[in-house]
Amino acid sequence: MANSLPTEFDVVVIGTGLPESILAAACSRSGQRVLHLDSRSYYGGNWASFSFSGLLSWLKEYQQNSDIGEEGSTAWQDLVYETEEAITLCRKDETIQHTEVFCYASQDVNDNVEETDVLQKSPSWVASSTLIKPLDSACLSEETHPLYVSSYEMPAKDTTKNNGEVTDAAETLVKEYCRYKTYKHTVSDGAKDETRPILEDNSDPPKRNRITYSQIVKEGRKFNIDLVSKLLYSQGLLVDLLIKSNVSRYAEFKNVTRILAFREGKVEQVPCSRADIFNSKELTMVEKRMLMKFLTFCLDYEQHPDEYQAFVQSSFSEYLKTKKLTPNLQHFVLHSIAMMSESPCTTIDGLKATKNFLQCLGRFGNTPFLLPLYGQGEIPQCFCRMCAVFGGVYCLRHKVQCLVVDKESGRCKAIIDHFGRRISAKYFIVEDSYLSEETCLNVQYKQISRAVLITDQSVLKAESDQQISVLIVPPVEPGACAIRITELCSSTMTCMKDTYLVHLTCSSSKTAREDLESVVKKLFTPYAETEIDKEELKKPGLLWALYFNMRDSSGVSRSSYNGLPSNVYVCTGPDCGLGSEHAVKQAETLFREIFPSEEFCPPPPNPEDIFFEGDDKQPEPSGTSNIVMAKLESSEGSKNLQSPGKHLQN
Repeated sequence: MANSLPTEFDVVVIGTGLPESILAAACSRSGQRVLHLDSRSYYGGNWASFSFSGLLSWLKEYQQNSDIGEEGSTAWQDLVYETEEAITLCRKDETIQHTEVFCYASQDVNDNVEETDVLQKSPSWVASSTLIKPLDSACLSEETHPLYVSSYEMPAKDTTKNNGEVTDAAETLVKEYCRYKTYKHTVSDGAKDETRPILEDNSDPPKRNRITYSQIVKEGRKFNIDLVSKLLYSQGLLVDLLIKSNVSRYAEFKNVTRILAFREGKVEQVPCSRADIFNSKELTMVEKRMLMKFLTFCLDYEQHPDEYQAFVQSSFSEYLKTKKLTPNLQHFVLHSIAMMSESPCTTIDGLKATKNFLQCLGRFGNTPFLLPLYGQGEIPQCFCRMCAVFGGVYCLRHKVQCLVVDKESGRCKAIIDHFGRRISAKYFIVEDSYLSEETCLNVQYKQISRAVLITDQSVLKAESDQQISVLIVPPVEPGACAIRITELCSSTMTCMKDTYLVHLTCSSSKTAREDLESVVKKLFTPYAETEIDKEELKKPGLLWALYFNMRDSSGVSRSSYNGLPSNVYVCTGPDCGLGSEHAVKQAETLFREIFPSEEFCPPPPNPEDIFFEGDDKQPEPSGTSNIVMAKLESSEGSKNLQSPGKHLQN
């Protein structure tokens, strides 16, 4: 591929995160020749999703902390002319820090996975920073979804025949993980836990299924674990862009089914819609009327400035106290509807957030939120697919050593890759993790604390065990940040049956474990045996946990970077927000700076209206690559027949 790669493009994009992928799709759609590169072996960067063994491989790469640019790279110094200068790019990704892994699931000595005997000796362990040799890079590419697999083919991931492929790679990792040091607290080896809802009948209590670490490894391909936890507001910028550009047909989506609140040590469901409010057993009739009146006001609060003008400088929590809402309602509105913390949230911010929440209700379901099946990593891949359909060229595992800048004009002329090839372009878009320490010398980054948990039960039991929940845990100390929890069930295609995948996110003040572990202890208990008659009182069992800090560069301005040429544009990584609005705004802003006269991601043409040079009619669909769009359009019907989710439509 590298030998046949053209040496001249209009736009070179480095990194396949969400904003870079949207930009690449927009540029390709407007007729630009796009080269999209990534030094990683998977799409998405810090927006990616992994199977379980793929996530362990990803952890391994970061914890080795090796210089990824030296081996096999051709010296670039001789390729830079006297009239040029080079801006070197970063050789290793430093956006992830403080990774800690805990395993609480027991090991089955009778299991066919031979490594489990070793792991039984340390049922609770932490991943150390010194690991054995890395897996072959091909392992990661097998674990991520192929770019050109349409969503109706995805359920094949759940078939039994795929499990064998994953187990080999995962077992290798299990072998290496047996050397990890044990953490302080102890967990009993045996574990039993009920993973199915309790049926209302007169039969004996159901036997509790026992989930082992070996099971998780064997079913690893059924997991799609996100590095960043995001949801889509149903009236948000990303949903509008997916529908407008018709990229939404490449993915499938599910509704978040419920919004939860954590108050006085209990998890409760928050009524969102009018029907939910009046059907709620948690609220009195007076509270229901008060809440409906306040939410109705929030929908058009701009029309009633007298109601809030005196509290513009006050916090939203102080404003809520003046509206005669009970403490119960104040908590629901502040933390579960506006989804704000007490101190940093002003009255205007709170009213805007509440209005946005209410406007998103009812478009696709009874909550404002959607999520893609198979994980957030599907969204960048969807835009990459659109870019490829319109002629974009993709190269993974393709490192870029430096940018070549013309001294006279100060503009970037080309890049030099690790093969020593010069590739010229007019514009260059770079993910900020590729920029060197010298370029980012004056940049002040924030951090995001993340935790990923695998549990055996939901935090709030319901009649159906297929609930998708969002929970905001208020900060304990004044001035601290609230912790956002997203709980995904197996129908989202992100975890194996009878388990839940739980994501915790907050702005960092310390390491991720220090920020999040107290909340994990409140809601979950390490997986251990419990008497069946105490089942109702038992917290969900925690099978496996990962903590890590991720860099948040969303607030960094272009002027903070040193010596960037005017035709080099920087895309930042994920922010701490619940939605992806920042990424979409950034992509659109940069596109309009580069191509001010072009439309941003217009709808694709109808395949029936496409004519080809030299032909007086549409070519027959006999296998030519020029009719990819027509094939994708015609396949949508079969997707809908087999889809476990749904496609977005206006």
